[in-house]
Amino acid sequence: MPNHGELPVLAATVLQPGFEGTAVPDWVRRWLADGLGGVALFARNVETPAQVAALTAQLRAERPDVIVAIDEEAGDVTRFESRHGSSRPGNLGLGAIDDAELTHAVARDLGLELAHAGITLDYAPDTDVNSNPDNPIIGVRAFGAEPGLVARHGAAWISGLQEAGVAACAKHFPGHGDTAVDSHHAVPVIDRSRERLAEVELVPFKAAIAAGVQSVMTGHLLVPAYDPELPATLSRRILTGLLREELGFQGLIVTDGIEMQGVRRTYGLEGATVRALAAGADAICVGGDHADEHTAIRLRDAIVAAVRSGELSEERLRDAAARVRKLATWTLETQTAIGARAVAEVAGAAAHEVAVIGGSAVGQAAARRAVKVTTGAAAPELPLSCAPHVVEFAPARNIAIGAETPWGVGAPLGNLLPGTTSIRLSAEDLAGVSDPAAPVLAGAGGRPLVLVVRDAHRHPWIADALRDTLAVRPDAIVVEMGVPVAVSGGVHLATYGATRACGQAAAEIIAGSSVPQLASQALAA
Repeated sequence: MPNHGELPVLAATVLQPGFEGTAVPDWVRRWLADGLGGVALFARNVETPAQVAALTAQLRAERPDVIVAIDEEAGDVTRFESRHGSSRPGNLGLGAIDDAELTHAVARDLGLELAHAGITLDYAPDTDVNSNPDNPIIGVRAFGAEPGLVARHGAAWISGLQEAGVAACAKHFPGHGDTAVDSHHAVPVIDRSRERLAEVELVPFKAAIAAGVQSVMTGHLLVPAYDPELPATLSRRILTGLLREELGFQGLIVTDGIEMQGVRRTYGLEGATVRALAAGADAICVGGDHADEHTAIRLRDAIVAAVRSGELSEERLRDAAARVRKLATWTLETQTAIGARAVAEVAGAAAHEVAVIGGSAVGQAAARRAVKVTTGAAAPELPLSCAPHVVEFAPARNIAIGAETPWGVGAPLGNLLPGTTSIRLSAEDLAGVSDPAAPVLAGAGGRPLVLVVRDAHRHPWIADALRDTLAVRPDAIVVEMGVPVAVSGGVHLATYGATRACGQAAAEIIAGSSVPQLASQALAA
């Protein structure tokens, strides 16, 4: 006979909600005692590593094996370093270097840092193949546009992170790279044949499974070749038929944020949650926007009601809960086994990191290696001999990256070349301006000019301002901190990301203040 008295506990086990604040709320403490399987941390929960460690200790005082997840890609998408920007280059930079051993080292370095803070599951790496350069949500989050490269570095990243005791999560299955739609707002359609999917999108996920990845995150994507009606997150054909049965993945399947419009708009929070579990998902990520107990109650009660009505089988719910507990056991045992070594390594690295810029020494060294410099006919002499004027073109916020994460070259250049001035321009600032170059040139005078862009090819207003400005100042230095598609300027620097480490690396080249000795030491650490 089914034991329906267990259903609320089983339902709580498969939830990974977020919450507000830098300490554990009372409602989360109560839920942990009542079976909650995990929580998801966001930038709002992070002040310092020590504060996060105290927060996770509070969680474990209620439930020692609780899964503590975070969306830390160690690039433009960072939660752990959101206040200052990531001290690592991100996936596209690592792919541009194409040194799998370095990728492993960067991920292991991150894993040690996360493990030291008590985090057990990282919603990373992004193993999408960014085959569409106009992709508005993946871009620099991917290792690149070539399946083999993405597979190679995805596997290395997973191996490095999990070697430090933190479970990795390959995302966004079955592949979010070939789209110009953001699933936060709508449902992208990956209209490719099964043969093309096997040759491109699925290659990195197969490599991730072979590398022993502990979890896979679903994408809110419509893939008609497998299911013409339901997004992957809600599709049994994709989660169970393709991922479980065809690819043989036996780890935890976790959804992308269930409140994202890619699934919520049509099915609602409760409907999407139940359908995802029925399709084969094991854990429901929620709380980016709905970080409250009321939402958790709604989802738990919807799961219980679905089992009682027959919409969701109790066997499927028990299987999902068992996979959550299996991952919890893996993280607890693995981090316990390497805990002493991890603490020692993090403490030893920290002393050296202070000598660089704060954060990851190996990450900063990698960011320096990633920068590609191209000189044009009107190239100014580098390093600059006087302070420049910096203009940073700020496109609309990417919701995955977040508005709170600082980026750019102006601040680090100001530290290296006192007297540097900088402004930041948005599309609104240039709207209706007959001469887009005028606001850009206004503060430059005869000084060197540095133009900083992110994905200039995707934003016509940036491309127009860049073209008109370079017509007047062909000697301007252009720093592309997004996906580099076109080369322009007297000197063009491609950083392959807009992290703090990327900005620092570009500033060091412009100002002539690179730190090769420290970089060498960092790679050997």
